[in-house]
Amino acid sequence: MVEDHLNFYCGMTKVLVFGTFDIFHEGHRDFLKQARKHGDFLRVIVARNATVLKVKGRLPRYSETERINAIKKSGLANEVFPGSLDDRYSAIRDFKPDVICLGYDQKQSVPELRQKLDALGLDRTKIIRLEAYEPEKYKSSILRKQLDE
Repeated sequence: MVEDHLNFYCGMTKVLVFGTFDIFHEGHRDFLKQARKHGDFLRVIVARNATVLKVKGRLPRYSETERINAIKKSGLANEVFPGSLDDRYSAIRDFKPDVICLGYDQKQSVPELRQKLDALGLDRTKIIRLEAYEPEKYKSSILRKQLDE
């Protein structure tokens, strides 16, 4: 079974992205479209509620299931999975991406991620920071405030 799964990806350039994707909006759509341009197969990892609370100090407006379903419904990702609760690098270790795309506003340190990839034997994995898409308009924190008004 595992062998069949690995053969499925053979020859494909695999792209991996992470995010909360709360209040799925045009900025998120553009992020996923940009990421798709860097490979043949896009896997999206959606942050768990507990992780969002730890990182952002608040829970997302929408549940994990709602956020995952919004991405699936967009048709922009080949696969969408919830993140791990206890190992932030498990998705990278399991998927072995050729490319990891980061959003313009994601806090992840590129040198730290590079070091972790190298330690995992993924020294050929590229890290690409994607461009913002109208961040003054399409940013979850801005949309959240508008919805709360």
